[in-house]
Amino acid sequence: MNLIEWISKPWPWWVAGPLIGLVVPVLLIMGNKTFGVSSSLRHICAACFPANISFFKYNWKKEAWNLFFVTGIFAGGIVTAIWLKNPNPIQINPALVNELQQNGVSDFAGLMPTDLFNWHSLLTIKGIMLTVVGGFLVGFGTRYAGGCTSGHAIMGISNLQWPSLVATCCFMAGGFIMANLILPFILKL
Repeated sequence: MNLIEWISKPWPWWVAGPLIGLVVPVLLIMGNKTFGVSSSLRHICAACFPANISFFKYNWKKEAWNLFFVTGIFAGGIVTAIWLKNPNPIQINPALVNELQQNGVSDFAGLMPTDLFNWHSLLTIKGIMLTVVGGFLVGFGTRYAGGCTSGHAIMGISNLQWPSLVATCCFMAGGFIMANLILPFILKL
């Protein structure tokens, strides 16, 4: 097996999990840095749109490493999409396929069902609720919670921060409620 084949296959949890977990001590050792992705939007706004807003008045250059990290995530996604694409269809649990088909979702060829995520659907009530309202709620929740799931769940909990445990439990509860109670309602619109 060559390197590309090895990288493109899913790694088991017992390899990927500890590698993600090792990010925390490495960042702390490298200068007491904290892991998180949502803060990079604040850094970009502070750098590109200097305004007289107190939230954006801070030394964003000290956090420039985070912008390189997020750029690496973006570049990694592009590299994966172009060179490490899996030619096999995405494997979805048959019970989930059945449930989604009952709610009008039948195309499972890509990562996101084109029945829901396409330009035509974007201009419908369902599309607006899924993309615009959903995006707003994620952004609002991230700001309200003081960070995103990666920052709280990976960095905060590993540092034994009580607010991160509460935020992560709320993220999970919100995800369960959305997936099991609200999403089926939206899909029937």
